[in-house]
Amino acid sequence: QVQLVESGGGLVQAGGSLRLSCSASGSIFSINVMGWYRQAPTKEREFVATIARRGSTSTSIADSVKGRFTISRDNNGNTVYLQMNSLKPEDTAVYYCYARRAYTSTDYWGRGTQVTVSS
Repeated sequence: QVQLVESGGGLVQAGGSLRLSCSASGSIFSINVMGWYRQAPTKEREFVATIARRGSTSTSIADSVKGRFTISRDNNGNTVYLQMNSLKPEDTAVYYCYARRAYTSTDYWGRGTQVTVSS
């Protein structure tokens, strides 16, 4: 099993910044990708960003946040960060940490952290 724990959410004014962290533990040796999704009220969960957990730091970023959000990880690949700048009210959502074990096509999710951007 894999456990994902998010931190760093909160309330911020539009134009402000927040940094989310996600720490992974458990059977993470075969996790290939980690990242973030978000879900706003009444909307479906949507992709935000992912990063390769080991080796190259290949990333993928949603167009809606490109240029404002940056995903990174520590050298061990056990913690993933989401630096969010120039936040907008439409970024308000619960942000979920995500991890994927490719060879079993298994996805893991954290419990989420609330990000609220006031106008």
